[in-house]
Amino acid sequence: MSSFDPFSDAYRRQASDLKKAVQRHRRRLINLAIIGLVLFGAWSSYYQVEPEELGVVLRFGRHIGNSEPGPHFKIPFGVDRVTKVPVGRQLQQEFGFRTTMGGVRSDFERDSRATDEATMLTGDRNVAIVEWIVQYRIASPEKYLFKFRSVEKTLRLMAEATMRSVVGDHSIDEVLTTGRESIEQLARTKLIELSEFYDTGLSIELVNLKNVNVPPPVQPALREVEEAKQERERMINEAWSEYNKVIPRATGLAEQAKENARGYAVERVNRAKGDAELFSALVAEYRKATTVTRTRLYLESMTRVLGKAKHKVLVDAKTQGLVPLLNLPQGGKP
Repeated sequence: MSSFDPFSDAYRRQASDLKKAVQRHRRRLINLAIIGLVLFGAWSSYYQVEPEELGVVLRFGRHIGNSEPGPHFKIPFGVDRVTKVPVGRQLQQEFGFRTTMGGVRSDFERDSRATDEATMLTGDRNVAIVEWIVQYRIASPEKYLFKFRSVEKTLRLMAEATMRSVVGDHSIDEVLTTGRESIEQLARTKLIELSEFYDTGLSIELVNLKNVNVPPPVQPALREVEEAKQERERMINEAWSEYNKVIPRATGLAEQAKENARGYAVERVNRAKGDAELFSALVAEYRKATTVTRTRLYLESMTRVLGKAKHKVLVDAKTQGLVPLLNLPQGGKP
């Protein structure tokens, strides 16, 4: 076994070869790093903005502009940062419940936080369970990103305060039945005013009450009250139905009787006027020819009277003993 000599030619050649290999390996690593850096820079400089989005571009943390939908390039390595904001999408916040799975048959859950949101005091000091949603859009991406630390949390606080204020101005009956539309419109108006006051950059589009009820222990009593109201409405409707059947018929009969009376009165008056005019004409004729007119009236009267008689017996003043010959039956009828 030969002894190791660090100053020998063989050792020097081996050291030189090793040094050259290390240098070649280092150059490969540097080249690979440069190539990887270039590829990463090229990849990170490209970004795509979807049709419903708007890209907010920051350079060293300062806002320099917005990117419309489509492909774009930016300075890589963290110099430019792009935050995509869904300005064309309708967003929604749920209060009093949480949707765990959407679809044809959605699933919901109600935790303690959701129950606290939904429990409200009405204007007549009753408790109502109010579940609602708020639909909105992002009107100003800059305000949405830079004005608040969490604009969604701010919106939830504003919406909850607004709904509690509006429900507190209505009775339990209005909240459950007739006042739902008014509550929705008033809550939306107040929420828009709050959003503009705090300059959130959001556009409130809809406030919709989904489910409004009373606490579970009160629900049986409320159902009984609603059944009583429905029974009352049914009886009122039946009474009006009967009223509409009887009153118009009675009114029609009364009008018919009035018209018949008016017609009879007109007939009687016209007949009386005709009789009076006829009598006046007869008087005038009687004064002109007394004997002829009297004879004519007598003959006309006898014609009417004798025309109605069934049996007639004609006698003159000289007839004697007429009664036994007639053989009148009992009661004086021939």
